[in-house]
Amino acid sequence: MSNLAFLVDTNVVIALLKDEQTSVDLLDGVGSNSANTTVSVITRIELLSFPNLEGSEETRILAFLADCTVPLISDDVEAASISFRRSTRAKLPDAIIAATAHVHGLCLLTFDEKLARLALTP
Repeated sequence: MSNLAFLVDTNVVIALLKDEQTSVDLLDGVGSNSANTTVSVITRIELLSFPNLEGSEETRILAFLADCTVPLISDDVEAASISFRRSTRAKLPDAIIAATAHVHGLCLLTFDEKLARLALTP
């Protein structure tokens, strides 16, 4: 995963899939592309588990995810998630997303300010 630079959070992906300009601007502004972008397994689960997800929406989500790296939760990510939760009381999904970014040395792209601060926690 050495060429990866960014971990894109669920809220950014949703905005991107809705063609919201704020998400497009965020990704363009940092030079994010499928070659240097990853998403957490949590984001994958969140995106694909929406109730009443229509077939065309699922197809679009799967196409987006196919272009991204989705690392499994390693022992290091698990340990960092536990540490984040203990020190910040973050929700488990947020702790796993932040830990994934932290362990893999990725810049977290999110619209969630609380999650962004969590990702900066050493």
